[in-house]
Amino acid sequence: MQDTTLLLNLAAALAVAGVSAAIAARLGQSVILGYLLAGVAIGANTPGFTADPGTVGQLADVGVILLMFAIGIQIAPRDLFATGRTTLVGAHVQIALIILIGFGVAIAVGWRWEAALFFGAVLSNSSSTVLTKVLGERGQEGSTHGQLALAWSTVQDLNSVVLVVALVAVTTEGGNIAGELALATLKAALFLAFLVPVGSRVLPDAFAWLARLGSRELFILMAAALALGAAYVATLLGLSPALGAFIAGIALSESEVRDEIFHGVVPIRDVFAGLFFVSVGMLVDPMIFIDQAGLTLLSLALIVLAKGAICVVLVRLFRYPWRTALLTGVALAQCAEFSFLIARVGSDMDVLSGDEFSLLLGSAALSIVVAPGLLRAAEPLATRLARMSSPRGGLAQVPDRTARGHVILCGYGRVGRLVANGLREHGVEFAVIDQDARVIAALRSEGDAAYLGTADNALVLERAGIREAQMLVLAIPERLGTRVAAQYARQLNPGIVLVARSHSDAEQTALEQSGVNDAVNGEQELALAIVRYALGHRGVADTHVEETVRTLRQGQGVHTSTQSVSA
Repeated sequence: MQDTTLLLNLAAALAVAGVSAAIAARLGQSVILGYLLAGVAIGANTPGFTADPGTVGQLADVGVILLMFAIGIQIAPRDLFATGRTTLVGAHVQIALIILIGFGVAIAVGWRWEAALFFGAVLSNSSSTVLTKVLGERGQEGSTHGQLALAWSTVQDLNSVVLVVALVAVTTEGGNIAGELALATLKAALFLAFLVPVGSRVLPDAFAWLARLGSRELFILMAAALALGAAYVATLLGLSPALGAFIAGIALSESEVRDEIFHGVVPIRDVFAGLFFVSVGMLVDPMIFIDQAGLTLLSLALIVLAKGAICVVLVRLFRYPWRTALLTGVALAQCAEFSFLIARVGSDMDVLSGDEFSLLLGSAALSIVVAPGLLRAAEPLATRLARMSSPRGGLAQVPDRTARGHVILCGYGRVGRLVANGLREHGVEFAVIDQDARVIAALRSEGDAAYLGTADNALVLERAGIREAQMLVLAIPERLGTRVAAQYARQLNPGIVLVARSHSDAEQTALEQSGVNDAVNGEQELALAIVRYALGHRGVADTHVEETVRTLRQGQGVHTSTQSVSA
């Protein structure tokens, strides 16, 4: 008889996860909560059907590998280190401080020193998986705090490789910590030295050749094979498979086919990433929250409050605005995959007892549950904090504007920079608002009017001359910030023209209903640009092309008037 264990566990995990996630979404909660509860429901610690944790765990490992591969594709090396000392120094300082604090707390409650070290190490890491999911749900992947938090978490992930080696060496009798660390560093260096330079030259050409074959299935198949293959090679060197997949993604991050690979991998990634959270829930014993409620809440407080506060202070020390510092700290105030890896190493070595292992898993799982709500609650607080901390007399000795009829451009990322170049080309006067101090300094050095702050800060808008401005362009990716900024602008200047970027039809409609004159849907405009090009290439008259585009934009369907097409 055919063995159906894998099929049964996969079907059960996906079915329960789907139902639970749907309920969570219906109640306005993150689907992550639904996945975790689904894992608890089919785990060994609750009655009813029990899925095989080994089978689900292996499938979940595939999800983490694909997730880290997709993250790597989206982060070019220059973007990864764009935050410079902030993440490279800040993340390491935060890790050291949390390990020390966790160690002290664990010793104080009676843990052995070896277990106390693992306790602090587990709490020190933040999850790229959770970050990507939470920021994606709020449309903040491209925000300053989103990029900063993701880069910070990536440094933590890279550091986890060395951290695991150090913990094993320290807690093993006769362990040679210097030798083990040197060997681990050498292996990682060899892996990076081979995959990044060679991969960045060979892999893009290989995938470009695959793309020319015209088989999307083959293209996606080879992308998945690359992610899993890089993960396997990493394990041969004693490195994390997720780290191997992440570096493989970085090797492709600057190729022309990166977007095609990313969009092809995303559906597979989302299915298996859901299984990752289910597998976490399966390991959680709900009784731990009752039997050791006090210590569980204390551990959660260290993850959320202590680690979050340390990150806020460190980001602020690198001269980022209070809003960015607070949202970055809140986003990093959770634990997940590499924390579970460290905890599992401690359990396998018998350094952590069963109760200690369950407590760490339970605390980390709780941090995942509260992560979406914390970020949602922190946004209005961050906005108020930014207003309170902003001086009224201008930023960095920049005087208030006296011009009238200018354009205010909020956000100077990839979208905002193109808008600014277009305005410069035609001599249109504009002022930029951005929360990156380096961007502001560069603009001012070129003679542009630039103001440090966020668009949803009424004081910053006033300094940029919102009352006299003719137009406000909201080129920021944050949905909530866009809506709040639009409301302030309309209050301060009822006649101003508001233009904003949106990410979906529903968001576009909501923005236009809130008073935005034109909410530009990026995907829709991309499709219309393709329509314009395709019809023009086929010889359709320009007037008919533009009429068709207008009709499609208004949602009235394709215009059916007679169009002259060249033979």
